[in-house]
Amino acid sequence: MKIAAAALFAALAANQSTAFAPTRSSNVISTKLSSTMQPPERTAPDAGYVPDWEGRTGLAPEEFIASDMAKPDLSGMWECPLTRWDSENIDIAEAQKICSEQPHCPLEMTASAEDNAKGAAFFSENKEQIRADLLKYGAIWFRGFDLMKSVAGNREMHEALGLDPCLDPLHSSGLRKFASERDALYEEVNKPSLRQHYIGLHNESTAKRTAAYAAFVCFQRATEGGGRFLVADGAAILAELKPETLEKLYNRKIRISVSNLDIPPALPGVVKEGIKGLVDVAVAPKFDMDLEMIYESDGKPGRLQAVETAESPINRHPVTGLPVWFSNTHNHARKLRDRRPCGVPEVGMTEVFYADTMVPLDLEDCEEIKRASEKHITALSMEPGDVLLVDNYRALHGRDVFQGDRFHAVTWFTWDQNEAWRGDERRIVEKNAFNQAINQMMDWLPKDFESNQS
Repeated sequence: MKIAAAALFAALAANQSTAFAPTRSSNVISTKLSSTMQPPERTAPDAGYVPDWEGRTGLAPEEFIASDMAKPDLSGMWECPLTRWDSENIDIAEAQKICSEQPHCPLEMTASAEDNAKGAAFFSENKEQIRADLLKYGAIWFRGFDLMKSVAGNREMHEALGLDPCLDPLHSSGLRKFASERDALYEEVNKPSLRQHYIGLHNESTAKRTAAYAAFVCFQRATEGGGRFLVADGAAILAELKPETLEKLYNRKIRISVSNLDIPPALPGVVKEGIKGLVDVAVAPKFDMDLEMIYESDGKPGRLQAVETAESPINRHPVTGLPVWFSNTHNHARKLRDRRPCGVPEVGMTEVFYADTMVPLDLEDCEEIKRASEKHITALSMEPGDVLLVDNYRALHGRDVFQGDRFHAVTWFTWDQNEAWRGDERRIVEKNAFNQAINQMMDWLPKDFESNQS
């Protein structure tokens, strides 16, 4: 049972934060959700802006993966910091007005020949402006920089900016293994088993832990198409949502179920409670989340779900105080997942509930979140050397489905200018063994699994 439960939580975390749609033109196609009882049609989600590819090439794998062994080992990095919540007494109308005045996210910075000649010096010389722009825009897309075509150069970039690496919020989840552990660089979601799974918009966050910043880097774009990286401004989404929908979700709060374990409904109550207790005691503590094990919260007989604590979908930015849409609902709502490409088994399916009643979000609210979110998605055409620097409290991210092989990676960062927010926790070694075990389980999944559980 412990092995089965561990496999359960492997699939669980692969969808938690845990960031796809097929490549398409910049013409946005409306995809209204259907409320019929038949399995809904799966349709590629929209994007507001789809920039063209430029056809830049990268390095060979053996070249881009090489670490600079003269640099110190970063594997003992900081633990991911605790989530900074400041969500009380937000005036929705005022918040929407302020958010509507924010500049477009992401800011795009394209390297000139002179910029490339400077290498890491470009980033050290412009550090203060780049850090200020990150707060202002929520994300910066660095395009055409040769420096970041390799693991070693990517590290030079973020060190020049003074960013301090930390663990993934769900390091033990198995969602990402290290691309280069000594460089604090995680492989992004490139697993063949998840290449046909669209990852919706989310902050890299749980109710308990949230990375402050992130740097997503492309070393190899998808060899056979797709794989666009998605980013959207949480301020723009908040401004876009219908006020009545926003008020409803803010007042009622949400809870997110991050996994399903279907138990035969006919089992005696004492057996079902024993299974629930085993999962609660033996597996859940391995994940740094506050989870409650609840039976049948989505109405399916015998289903045991791991549910996070109640949280507000709106949060004030810890530094700027700007109210933003800070919610993983676009990624986790079952009514959205069932209507787009989805490549996880039922055990890894998620759901979003109104916290006050534990009833799943209704179709109308899901449709409005889809509309407002996807209107503001930029589906980035990231190519080798491109980096998306993200303020994780301001911008949400996701990923398109892809074909072939793809190699993107990410480094998470803690609060480098506030020790109290950063905390004093360093990497817990025992988490790494669990991370490796779950990664092996994830690699056993079929390469082109498609969920069909609607």
